[in-house]
Amino acid sequence: MSQSAIRPLSKILGIDVIVNIVDVGANPIDGNPPYKALLARKGARLIGFEPNSDALAKLKRKKGPNETYLPHAVGDGQTHTLNLCQASGMSSLLTPNQALYKYFHGFSDWARIVRTEQVKTIRLDDVPQVKRLDFLKIDIQGGELMVFQNAPNRLKDCLVIQTEVEFLPLYENQPLFSEVEQFLRGRGFILHRFWPQPFTRALKPMVVEGNIARGLSQVVDADAIFMRDFMAFDQLDAGQLLRMATILHDVYQSLDVVLRLLIEHDRRLGTRYASTYMGQDVPLE
Repeated sequence: MSQSAIRPLSKILGIDVIVNIVDVGANPIDGNPPYKALLARKGARLIGFEPNSDALAKLKRKKGPNETYLPHAVGDGQTHTLNLCQASGMSSLLTPNQALYKYFHGFSDWARIVRTEQVKTIRLDDVPQVKRLDFLKIDIQGGELMVFQNAPNRLKDCLVIQTEVEFLPLYENQPLFSEVEQFLRGRGFILHRFWPQPFTRALKPMVVEGNIARGLSQVVDADAIFMRDFMAFDQLDAGQLLRMATILHDVYQSLDVVLRLLIEHDRRLGTRYASTYMGQDVPLE
C-alpha cells in the first residue's frame, strides 16, 4: 500500500506529532525519500546532509519550510579521500572493489573512479543543528558504520533507522550487514525488516531479460530498518512512543508494532489510543 493511501496516525488518533528526521546522503537518486509523506503533511522536520554541490543546490531549490540541507560529509571528523565514480551513486570514501565486480555486469564501469577529492567529515554528534533525533535515514556507500560509531549521543535518542547495508563487499574493507547489525544491537536496536526487499544481481554470464541490472538469486544489498527493541518499550518516554508509532505507521505500515507502542502509552497514561487505532477495545495486558 502506498503512503498516500495510508491515513496518518495523527489523524486516526487526533494528535499532533512532529518527528525530527536526519538524512545522511540526502540526494534522492533512488526516487522519493521514505519520509516524503510525513514532510508533505508537515508532520516532520528534516535536516539533510549532501556534500555533492549540484545535488545540494537541487535539494535547496525544492525544499519546503521544514527542510534544512547542509553541505557536510558526515563521518568520523577526519579528512578522507572521496572517490568520485562514473555513476554518482557509487561514489564513496571507500575504494571500489574491482575484484568483486568482475563477477557482475556493469559494476566495473559504474564504479570507475573519474577523480578524487579530499573531504573533511563531521561527526553527527558535532552538528549543532541536530538536537533531538527520532528517525535517521542513511545511505553513503559503505560509510554507514563509521557514522554510527561516531554518533553515540545522537543514537541514544534515535527511535528508527533506515540504513543501506551490504551483504557483499562492494568496496574494499567495507563493513557488511553483520557488523552493522551487531553494532546497532549493542545500542538497543533490533532489525525490524528490509524495505522493500533486498536487491539481487545475476552472476555473469547470465543476463535476465536482456537487462544487466535485473536481479536473480544473489543478494547484494538492502535498505534495513532498525528500531528500538520492542521488549524495552517501557524505557521510552510518552513522546517517544508516539513519535516512533508515527514513523512506523506512516512510513512502513508496521501496524503490529504500532499497536504495541500505543498499548504501552495507554497503560502508562490512561489514554485509549490502542482501541481508537484498532476500532475496537484492546486489552492492555
